Amino acid sequence: MSYPSLHITFLGTGTSSGVPMIGCGCKVCLSKDTKDNRLRSSILVQSETTSIVIDSGPDFRQQMLRHEVNRLNAIVFTHSHKDHIAGLDDVRAYNYFQQEQMNVYGTQATLNRIIIEYDYAFHDFRYPGVPSIQLHILNEEDDFTIGDIKITPIPVWHLNMPVLGFRFGDFTYITDANKIEELSKEKIKGSSVLVLNALRKEKHISHFTLQEAIDLADELEIPQVYFTHVSHQMGLHEEINRQLPRSRQLAFDGLQIEI
Repeated sequence: MSYPSLHITFLGTGTSSGVPMIGCGCKVCLSKDTKDNRLRSSILVQSETTSIVIDSGPDFRQQMLRHEVNRLNAIVFTHSHKDHIAGLDDVRAYNYFQQEQMNVYGTQATLNRIIIEYDYAFHDFRYPGVPSIQLHILNEEDDFTIGDIKITPIPVWHLNMPVLGFRFGDFTYITDANKIEELSKEKIKGSSVLVLNALRKEKHISHFTLQEAIDLADELEIPQVYFTHVSHQMGLHEEINRQLPRSRQLAFDGLQIEI
């Protein structure tokens, strides 16, 4: 069976504070270029029959409305940091219109945090209208399938925190990482498109810098790479991309690609 064609939409490409950042008067935060406006990082992965969102951060509702995502089969989480899980309550709308629970996938540690953050959704007595969520535990060593989309987890490190990247056929998505071990690199190799976090140019404790991300992409010999989880410290979108080869570019909110 061949892998289905996929349509990828970048719902957000910003770091935890988003861009513009509250209270900041830098040239990026004041830019009139819409590509310098970055919601929190997330993507939408769609086949003809299945729609999956990777991470539902604080901008989840806005992202779903902006891209008219009227049906959603599942949310898959990379990890449990607030800028990746803070919008989960808004699955209530999908519960109502689809008349079914929202399937939520993550490691045991990620799901444990979700249960704490959204404890009201898991009480024996559930107040009417709270989110209805079906949890699915991911093992980082095992592929899994949602609808007709097969997904390969890719363990990476966010300083000392385990995070999952995901591979969908020839497309690999990794955010919030600053170290990738050899076994995970092998899972990435052969991808035609890689999305990789690149926070800024300066060194950071838990994210790849732009140059580190470029070096990793070159090492893995990936034909096309897009950088995400970008902060206002990176610089103006168009200025940075002019300095980069077309095969190594900053992503932007609303970017769409076909795999």
